[in-house]
Amino acid sequence: MPNITIAAKLVAKRGSVEAVKAELLKLVLPTRKESGCIEYHLHQDNSDPAQFLFYETWESAAAIEKHISSDHYQAYVKALDGLLEEKVVNKMTRLE
Repeated sequence: MPNITIAAKLVAKRGSVEAVKAELLKLVLPTRKESGCIEYHLHQDNSDPAQFLFYETWESAAAIEKHISSDHYQAYVKALDGLLEEKVVNKMTRLE
């Protein structure tokens, strides 16, 4: 089965950018250590600092599910409750 790529766009509510950024940064190191994580990168938009993008590559859907149930992911969900304007997660398969 091919790897799964995730592009997750998160937009912080006005006044919450720094709090959201701090919580997102907490996810990076523990996630990169997870079994099944091939790459995990966090980006912030240059012209709109409220917009963040995770670019991730995982070995399998099972690895993603394990990530979503991890303590650090669950802590992020709880910490960002009410701080996001938008969250869009696209799971993709590379074609070439």
